[in-house]
Amino acid sequence: MSEGRFDTVIIVAGGEGRRLGAPVPKQFLPLGGVPVLWHTLLAFHHYDPSLQIIVVLHPAWQDHWQETAAHLSPAIPYAVAGGGETRFHSVRNGLALARGIFTAVHDASRPLISPALLQRCFDAARRHGNAVPAIPVTDSLREVTAAGNRPVNRERFRSIQTPQIFPTPLLKKAFEQPYRPNFTDEATVVESLGEKIHLVEGERSNLKITTPFDMEVAEMLIRQQRKKQHP
Repeated sequence: MSEGRFDTVIIVAGGEGRRLGAPVPKQFLPLGGVPVLWHTLLAFHHYDPSLQIIVVLHPAWQDHWQETAAHLSPAIPYAVAGGGETRFHSVRNGLALARGIFTAVHDASRPLISPALLQRCFDAARRHGNAVPAIPVTDSLREVTAAGNRPVNRERFRSIQTPQIFPTPLLKKAFEQPYRPNFTDEATVVESLGEKIHLVEGERSNLKITTPFDMEVAEMLIRQQRKKQHP
C-alpha cells in the first residue's frame, strides 16, 4: 500500500490498436471473462483504493467502455480523459486531471501487474525520485546498420515496462514540452529535462498484450492465478 499517501495512476487505453484482428481494441477484449482493461483497473484499485485513477480512452470508444463497465463489479471510482494523437498526447491529457503526489503511468494492455511490483515501483519512486520497471533481454541481439549487421552485448540492454512513476509536478513540467518522435514513453520525456532514470526489477508476467499469442499466455496466467486463490 502507499502508506496513506495520495497518488495518481494514469491508465493509457487511448489507442485503437487492432493487431489482434478483433472487432474492438485489445483493451476491451475478454480475458478470463472480463475485459483486459478491467483487470488493469482492479490491480491498482486492490493495491491501494485511495489512488486517483484516470483512464485515457479514445473518444470513439468512451461510450462503449462506460456501458461495459456499468455491468462490472466492484464499483471502482475513476475519471476519464480523451486519448490523443500519440501516447505522449494521451498522457498529457490525463495529466491535466492528476492531483496526486506521484503519478504512475501504466499500459491498459498490461493487466497482470502484481501487487509486489506495484509496491516495488512506488517505494523506489519515493526513495530515488522516479521508478521505471525493466527486465533483462534474453534473446541474442544484433544491430542492423547500412553496412549489414553485427552482434551486440545483450547484458547492456533492458526491456522497459510500466508503470513508470514520477513526481506529478515533474511529469507535468516534462509534458509541457512539444512532442518529439523519440518520446516513446514517460521516461524518455522526463529524461529530456536532464533527469536520471532509476530502473526497478520488473516481472516477465507483466507482459503487454499485443498479439493473439500474448492473449493466450495471459489467459493461461489468469487461470494459474485463480487456481492458487481457489485450489
